Amino acid sequence: MFSQRVKEVMDRKVLTAEAATSVLEAARLMRRRRVGAVVVVDAAGKAVGIFTERDALFRVIARQLDPSKTLLGTVMTPDPRTVGPNDSFGAALVTMFDAGFRHLPVVADGALVGIISSRSALDPDLVEFRVEEERRKHFRRERRA
Repeated sequence: MFSQRVKEVMDRKVLTAEAATSVLEAARLMRRRRVGAVVVVDAAGKAVGIFTERDALFRVIARQLDPSKTLLGTVMTPDPRTVGPNDSFGAALVTMFDAGFRHLPVVADGALVGIISSRSALDPDLVEFRVEEERRKHFRRERRA
């Protein structure tokens, strides 16, 4: 599974919204689609941010902001990290694990083509994979020395 390409695992039906969308509307869209993230796009469809269920909790609810008046552009994570469709799924999972996030937009030639989620892999498998990845890095460093 970890050696598969991102394009083999990604969800091609990405939920998107513009920065001027209210958090309330985005949350309703996320509930309807049963997803944990919305990729914020500009008028040309380029990913400019990401808004997740954790953002709703930490950046909106915890700050007591009104979700009907708060716009995604003010509470999204701007310029999200992305992966390419030909990157390995394992490398993408390591990126998410190391950075502490659960969603990663997939971009090809500047265009949003999908999204992957840590939900695509089981947590115990990811931890085991990360330990193995570190072991291999250590082994390669020792061989070079």
